[in-house]
Amino acid sequence: MILFNYIASFFLIVLGFYCIVTKYNAVKTVIGLSIADYGVNLLIISIGFNPGGTAPIYTWGELNPSSFFVDPIPQALTLTSIVIGACTTAMSLALVIKLKESYGTLDTREIRRLNG
Repeated sequence: MILFNYIASFFLIVLGFYCIVTKYNAVKTVIGLSIADYGVNLLIISIGFNPGGTAPIYTWGELNPSSFFVDPIPQALTLTSIVIGACTTAMSLALVIKLKESYGTLDTREIRRLNG
């Protein structure tokens, strides 16, 4: 099951980078950036997963040498990454709207040619 997560995250990252590099529509580029971000989040969560582990919430009486916990650091990093990714996507889409208003097109080749 964990191998499927690694394969899916690799696929999402590659698909996102493919969209960023090959698409000339600004909205499709932003979507590719978001897809790559989702792939990285899945990869971080998959790295921190321990099969059979429990949540790292305990009291001193419950802690013993046989306790097996899931690492909470990748979960915290992913939560932070989700918030940053949402803000980056919102800011990128706001810039895309301004590009459409200023240049009348979303084609990055056309915008680059119009800009000089």
